[in-house]
Amino acid sequence: CVLDVRSSLLAFSFPLAGVHRQVLFTTVGWFAGYFLAKRTQYVHAKKDREMFEYVRHHPEDFKTAGKKRIGELLEDFIPIR
Repeated sequence: CVLDVRSSLLAFSFPLAGVHRQVLFTTVGWFAGYFLAKRTQYVHAKKDREMFEYVRHHPEDFKTAGKKRIGELLEDFIPIR
């Protein structure tokens, strides 16, 4: 009788089968995503730093244009009928 109850309880363990793999893959995926995101941020920060340093050393290549009014930037509005 005890063996029948035990075997019936063990027979219903299939919903728990594979949970360890799901936990493992979730953990591995989280760590991989975390480090890939950190690397991406590092690469972009390095590129930004190099570009800003170049702009700082070569200001003649990056002259700012004079300020324009909004009317000078937009085309004249001509309604079409």
